[in-house]
Amino acid sequence: MENQNGVQSYGVVKNQSVVSILDWILTFLIMVLPIVNIVMLFVWAFGGNAPESKANWAKARLLMCLIGVILVVFFGSIFAAAIMSALGNLM
Repeated sequence: MENQNGVQSYGVVKNQSVVSILDWILTFLIMVLPIVNIVMLFVWAFGGNAPESKANWAKARLLMCLIGVILVVFFGSIFAAAIMSALGNLM
């Protein structure tokens, strides 16, 4: 199936509607709510009904959260190992 630009779409329909300022404000207010924010990021990223720009934004936020968790675990384990080593030297 070809779209109006002559490009094959292969049945993937993307919502390319413009996200309004009010919609972004509501999105940011939802991001303040604990637990709800993570659930909504997954819904917007992989649900299929969100505009493409919001879906890409949600995917980027989820990726940044994952990178943050990995960095916290990495540096937290280094910090914990340093403290355990220091405590071991005291005894």
